[in-house]
Amino acid sequence: RDKAPVHVVVDPVLSRVLRPHQREGVKFLWDCVTSRRIPGSHGCIMADEMGLGKTLQCITLMWTLLRQSPDCKPEIDKAMVVSPSSLVRNWYNEVEKWLGGRIQPLAIDGGSKEDIDRKLVGFMNQRGLRVPSPILIISYETFRLHAEALQKGSVGLVICDEGHRLKNSENQTYQALNSLNTPRRVLISGTPIQNDLLEYFSLVHFVNSGILGTAQEFKRHFEIPILKGRDADASEAERHKGEERLKELISIVNRCLIRRTSDILSKYLPVKIEQVVCCRLTPLQAELYKNFLKQAKPVEELKEGKISVSSLSSITSLKKLCNHPALIYDKCVEEEEGFMGALDLFPAGYSTKSVEPQLSGKMLVLDYILAVTKSTSNDKVVLVSNYTQTLDLFEKLCRNRRYLYVRLDGTMSIKKRAKIVERFNSPSSPEFIFMLSSKAGGCGLNLIGANRLVMFDPDWNPANDEQAMARVWRDGQKKTCYIYRLLSTGTIEEKIFQRQTHKKALSSCVVDEEQDVERHFSLGELKELFTLNETTTSDTHDKIKCRRCVNGHQVRPPPEGSDCTSDLSQWNHCADKRGLQDSVLKAAWDAAVTFTFHHHSHEERGIP
Repeated sequence: RDKAPVHVVVDPVLSRVLRPHQREGVKFLWDCVTSRRIPGSHGCIMADEMGLGKTLQCITLMWTLLRQSPDCKPEIDKAMVVSPSSLVRNWYNEVEKWLGGRIQPLAIDGGSKEDIDRKLVGFMNQRGLRVPSPILIISYETFRLHAEALQKGSVGLVICDEGHRLKNSENQTYQALNSLNTPRRVLISGTPIQNDLLEYFSLVHFVNSGILGTAQEFKRHFEIPILKGRDADASEAERHKGEERLKELISIVNRCLIRRTSDILSKYLPVKIEQVVCCRLTPLQAELYKNFLKQAKPVEELKEGKISVSSLSSITSLKKLCNHPALIYDKCVEEEEGFMGALDLFPAGYSTKSVEPQLSGKMLVLDYILAVTKSTSNDKVVLVSNYTQTLDLFEKLCRNRRYLYVRLDGTMSIKKRAKIVERFNSPSSPEFIFMLSSKAGGCGLNLIGANRLVMFDPDWNPANDEQAMARVWRDGQKKTCYIYRLLSTGTIEEKIFQRQTHKKALSSCVVDEEQDVERHFSLGELKELFTLNETTTSDTHDKIKCRRCVNGHQVRPPPEGSDCTSDLSQWNHCADKRGLQDSVLKAAWDAAVTFTFHHHSHEERGIP
């Protein structure tokens, strides 16, 4: 007689802490990897938005598979987590936090090649019912270098964190992971694939090869008809076929992809107030900006229909100038194109040694935000910029104003990072400011010790900005959160920001680096990038053609049920400080603010 199957029950030590959506998530993951959802397929994409506890759900899945199955024995004997190097320690700590000593994970965090190989061979050689170290945590880089040692045996489950790294099936990491002897695969990615359908295919193909056919079949059956149907010149029939195929694609993928958005978090989190703050350029910045456009003539070059390297570097120069003239001072000294004679515009005796916040609109506003926060509350602040040079300026400002700060950068060891974060988050620590480069992979960081976050400059890629902003408004946060996204009024920054807010469907183009710009902009839009509008209070508000504002005053509030995930046209629009909710921004308004959009994540709820 066959043994009757037994129930698989999540260990109470975990089920006690799982929220309803997390229970659902664990069940979905388990159904996928045990082939109950799609017979013959054992993979899953966990695409919950940030802050919903993807790590905890995956730890619960691992622990359950390692300890039980319907056949009264463990489903798997070993599991492996592959993550960006900055998150290896984080995974180790999370396993420790939730399973407290019930399990001894092996985290590979540095060491010589021989040393690492020895550990990995040891890990692969463990077999049997109770393996001493059943979970291996390793970075993508280390994995790629040591893939050979890991391909020799089999592993019951592999989890790839920040799995959007595997969007290109050509790269070595993808191929090394794909050749693992592991049918059960979970890919975690909080930023679902926005670029193109082939990347989408790569991810699904990695976890469940074959459910979308081969790359060629996928291209023929899905990609070509969908893109054809999206084309502006498509016929009605092509458009219809494209929509049909997209629906078919989504229905297949949804069988192995789970994604919940962060609005379910609002039940557990304090209110978040997001503010987009337009800041006037200072006279010096405006003069330098106009000079640059006259001399470098990025627009002229575009007329000839070509995008040269120099027009890409023009974008960078203008972005830096918006942050602070100090960032392009060297170019002025060198008399680079666009900056000839610009030195004479700087005040007499100017030196980059001292930070001069009054020379930059955004830096002035930041200076006020920090001063008012410090003097009126015990709130802490996270400062984010795309440029390490801007972080250097922040450091000067902090030293000048005697603020205690910490700065995370790419050169730090992972252990040291984890220590710094832990210390900053403790309410008793004296650090007031945490500085972060939006590129430093500070993505999975949890900075709930702070409840104010300033995004000093916009990124082309909305996912990068979203990632950075989710550092403070997440599980464990107790205070109201304030997000400030600073933009220089009428400049290229507003254009970059507008670009982000056009949230396009699946194929929406995300421009990651300046090099990609030409793929996604028409020449007309590129010319737009190189204009300066000195008369507007907000180019972004002008573009909305807003019907709720009359003569610069909002006369109708945002629609019922709108929140900060809604389109900007449905936010509060303030051309003066009267409409603001945030007393800190009110106090900083006169420094250089011209316009603010703001909205909340949800209504404040009374305590039930």
